[in-house]
Amino acid sequence: MTKKIVPLIMAGGKGTRLWPLSRAAAPKQFIRFIGSRTLFQSTLERVSDPAIYEPAIVVTNEEFRFLVAEQARELGSNLSSIVLEPVARNTAPAIAAGTVVAAKLFGEGAIVQVLASDHEVDVDEAYDSANSTALAAAEDGKLVTFGITPTEPATGYGYIEAGDILPSGAHAVRRFIEKPARKTAVEMLSAGGFYWNSGMFMFAAPVLLSELQVFASEVLEAANLSVSAAAKDADFLRLDRIAFQKSPNISIDYAVMEKTSNAAVVQSAFQWSDLGSWDSVWKAGRQDEHENVASANTTLVDTRSSLVMSHGPHLVVSGLENVVVIGSEDAVYIGRMEDSQDVGKIVKRLEAAPSTARLTESHPTCYRPWGGYTSVLVGDRFQVKRIFVLPGRKLSLQKHHHRSEHWIVVRGTAEVTVGERVAVLRESESVYVPLGEVHRLANPGKIMLELIEVQTGSYLGEDDIIRMADEFGRT
Repeated sequence: MTKKIVPLIMAGGKGTRLWPLSRAAAPKQFIRFIGSRTLFQSTLERVSDPAIYEPAIVVTNEEFRFLVAEQARELGSNLSSIVLEPVARNTAPAIAAGTVVAAKLFGEGAIVQVLASDHEVDVDEAYDSANSTALAAAEDGKLVTFGITPTEPATGYGYIEAGDILPSGAHAVRRFIEKPARKTAVEMLSAGGFYWNSGMFMFAAPVLLSELQVFASEVLEAANLSVSAAAKDADFLRLDRIAFQKSPNISIDYAVMEKTSNAAVVQSAFQWSDLGSWDSVWKAGRQDEHENVASANTTLVDTRSSLVMSHGPHLVVSGLENVVVIGSEDAVYIGRMEDSQDVGKIVKRLEAAPSTARLTESHPTCYRPWGGYTSVLVGDRFQVKRIFVLPGRKLSLQKHHHRSEHWIVVRGTAEVTVGERVAVLRESESVYVPLGEVHRLANPGKIMLELIEVQTGSYLGEDDIIRMADEFGRT
């Protein structure tokens, strides 16, 4: 009987190339672009068949741990582990640690499939066929990468040249090619046998670990030590910081795939995109008769070949062609489609200015394990927020040194603790929380609790929280 595949999902990236929707604290894998699923949730759906897959292992960082847990919960997806990287490293340390965890959970011979959480993939017969071929090659002891059949001479991807065919149906890897100049990309497409490097892999755990020992022993040592000294924290596995940070900052391609003689590539004809720029989102989207891709909350008039999306104000675009118009809650980006690759440069410019740096970090709406909040209005010594609490969830028991708070319930039922007093508030009822008073907010109901919070005081930052008790293990 063929073994089940262990999905190893990489979800720690902080890219801002899809600004203003993607921010450092809210990267693209957790954003809903068009449709009801985030890219991370779509990745979980791809590996949801229990006849083929074990529950997924997700590798992410401390900052995203509750986003991972909550979006998996929304989907009803059971995860076998959420592995937290204590410091940012490249793909080789993350994959090595995840593979060590997979071997511990599912046996040393586990078949692991590495997937990025922020790629758009169409699951069809071509996808299933590529997966089957990759599994056969992995069971034959190969380190398999998925080579996407190119549809254009793209210069934003690395390429793989396929060599001789193997018994499994995969091909030996002849060489890896860095992101090429356009002339070279055109020549490779004309010659055939070259594929986009997708960053998706499949291998038997002992094969990868053995090759790491040969070609990147420091990465393997750091992975083994960080897992053996890891701390279990609720649903999370915290890798040991001291051990993990000793790992070289290196990609799996440089560490192993470009050096090993066991590399194989599966020719993959399914639709795939790394959604690395707004023009790639437009290409991957469902275009209307005017070649437009538009989200809800938009109106297009006499507009063609454009991408228009809004998570904030209603956008009206009239009489334009080949443009990208993206609205978030607090910023709007407008540019030519062919300039989409330059968004990263714009973000760096915003980061450099104190007045705009916050626009690259986080959205006005921030998500927490209990729900979240939206900053509605900020002034001198006051701030207004909309707070939403999921059914059955509660905030930490806490106090503030520099601010007092007024809460007004607008929907649902709130259980409020202020000092020694516990009260239940319903719609239109309110409570005052004095500066320095211990307090807690909880939702005992079955629908979302929403309230308006008015903060007043000398300092209103989120770091003015002293937690006495927290069911999510935060301090």
